[in-house]
Amino acid sequence: MKKIVIIGANDFQNQLILKAKEMGFETHVFAWKDGAVGAETADYFYPISIVEVDQILEKCRQIQPDAVASIGSDLANITVSKVAAGLGLPANSEECIRLSTNKYAMREAFANAGIPVPRFYKVDRMEAYLFGLRLPIIVKPTDRSGSRAITKVTDFKDLPDAIRYAVDQSFEKRAIVEEYLEGEEYSYETISYHGKHTTLAVTKKYTTGSPHFIETGHVEPSGLSEAMLKKIEPVMHRALDALKVTDGASHGEFKITPEGKIRIIEIGSRMGGDCIGSDLVYLSTGYDFMEMVIDVACGKEPSLVPKREPVQAEIHFLFTLEDVDKMRRFQEEHPEEIYRISELDLSNAGHVTDSSTRIGYYITVKALGGSSITE
Repeated sequence: MKKIVIIGANDFQNQLILKAKEMGFETHVFAWKDGAVGAETADYFYPISIVEVDQILEKCRQIQPDAVASIGSDLANITVSKVAAGLGLPANSEECIRLSTNKYAMREAFANAGIPVPRFYKVDRMEAYLFGLRLPIIVKPTDRSGSRAITKVTDFKDLPDAIRYAVDQSFEKRAIVEEYLEGEEYSYETISYHGKHTTLAVTKKYTTGSPHFIETGHVEPSGLSEAMLKKIEPVMHRALDALKVTDGASHGEFKITPEGKIRIIEIGSRMGGDCIGSDLVYLSTGYDFMEMVIDVACGKEPSLVPKREPVQAEIHFLFTLEDVDKMRRFQEEHPEEIYRISELDLSNAGHVTDSSTRIGYYITVKALGGSSITE
């Protein structure tokens, strides 16, 4: 039996564990025990934090896996790259991981490649030159994901607090400060193999809006025209090259400005979280994205043959007890449209500060062309 090491075991990562088992792999999973849903589904679970690279690598040398993988987490992605390199298994390079997990390094790579970016600075405190930026401004940690410590600033008097908030959440204690991009927000899912990128899906993204932009839901297909999708693809593929992405999943976030221009927010060299990669892509396109990730991690070219009929897929995140009640009513009235409901943590009700503190989620499906998540 082939063996796969999976870094992380929360609800989103658990979908990869289940897929690997479905594909016939013996699953070896590393994660902090607290909140590790995958501890119950993995064949072997090791309660080691995903940041303990040396401990994980030492254990993996005993396991001798055929692949190392993760989905939807920048932090896990760093460990995947280092462990895979230590074992001589396929993965993106250390330089790719650096560029795609540090927002400042990413902005520099885009600028060097001639890809338009807003004015940006890396800071650890308030600096006088920042007043030269045009309001509004976005402030966020250089090296975190999941909507952590993101703030939209519309008055310079609020900028010092926004910087402190982002720096406190940053691993390297730095924040990136940049001019805010106007426009509708989307995400872009790709699979890469030996440097060739294949577009799988585009997702419409919904958030709480200013000031912290926590995701409230996602919809696939995005509703964008074919002409716009053709315009987006070369921009995103060029950006992937700038980040030196060669193998595995990527999750890009971008905006379309009121003038119709495509502006990249960021790109992660890993599958999108929030069940985008693990569920929405498969449901809305028929492409088995998780199988592709595992195949590429094994050094195998991914299959680009759809495995099911596409539907419209939506994920709805729960922030309040009212959201939970709304979900229950929908479940009673439209049970055929419920695809999955996550475990719920009601202790966070009304106190959501980022993606990791949401109460839970539910995924719905309907025939293509159904009403959108905002209705």
